[in-house]
Amino acid sequence: DHTFWAKGGGPIVYAAISAIEQTLWDIKARALNVPVYELLGGKYRDAVRVYANGWSFTAATPAEIAKRAEAAVAKGYDALKLYPLSQVDPNHPQGKFKHVSNREYDRDMRDHAVAMVRSVREAVGPKVDLMVDMSCELTPDAIIQVGRALEEFDLMFLEEPVDPTNVPALKMVSDKLDTTIAVGERLYTRYGFRPVLEAQAAGVLQPDIGNTGGLMETKKIAAMAEAYSVRVAPHVCAGPVASAIALHLDASIPNFLIQELYPFRVPEHFALVDNPVEPQVKDGKVAVPQSPGYGVSLNRKQIEPYLCRQVNEKI
Repeated sequence: DHTFWAKGGGPIVYAAISAIEQTLWDIKARALNVPVYELLGGKYRDAVRVYANGWSFTAATPAEIAKRAEAAVAKGYDALKLYPLSQVDPNHPQGKFKHVSNREYDRDMRDHAVAMVRSVREAVGPKVDLMVDMSCELTPDAIIQVGRALEEFDLMFLEEPVDPTNVPALKMVSDKLDTTIAVGERLYTRYGFRPVLEAQAAGVLQPDIGNTGGLMETKKIAAMAEAYSVRVAPHVCAGPVASAIALHLDASIPNFLIQELYPFRVPEHFALVDNPVEPQVKDGKVAVPQSPGYGVSLNRKQIEPYLCRQVNEKI
């Protein structure tokens, strides 16, 4: 509030603010020898339900994605998110998926998306919750066609069908589909979420603590959502520190739905902290940390190669 350029500052400004704000919560909680959630008013729950993301990125065919889904469920997850419109990049060494270009869309793409989701549903059965992420790849009319074709698979939600700042389009898609719409990873601060709530254009909000303004800002967003009878499924696609931080928000809000995790990254990713959340998932849930602060500490030896240093010398 004391800056000129930060008003509506977007992901760079608010990611920086979020990092500083989250650090201060950890410092204070450790000084008081309590978990951060105690500073947020206490906890509603001892364990948090989570879903796996990132497990499907190298799957190019329905058969491949079915195997990946079965492997994710075998790791303890009972909820999965996938990107049925995306294609695997054959030129990428890890086969990383790529999003739709130029909003191009045809019947084959829709049929491919349906085949991918059907294969996953058949592989994991009816009791595993499925979510699909559209990543704002298509125009509203096209995403309505795809969304209607996917309704038979009983999705928990359909994420980012259109640009989240285009609230009328978001509302149109929501009104046309029987599937819950989720949005929020690219909205910043409570002011960015306000138009979506006022239009009642989504059933689930997905603020990212790491870029929307921090823990308290996200808690305020959750309180706004509660007033509109909307649930919150926080977005996380960063490192193991972000995963641990999210659990403290999840524990402290009444309208929590489910938490995103990326459990299938390289081991070096999780070695950055001493107590990563992702390997602790069991029966689709993970316990809320009880240690002081966020319940994780940085592994100084592991993070050393990634630190940046700048030396200013006066000549």
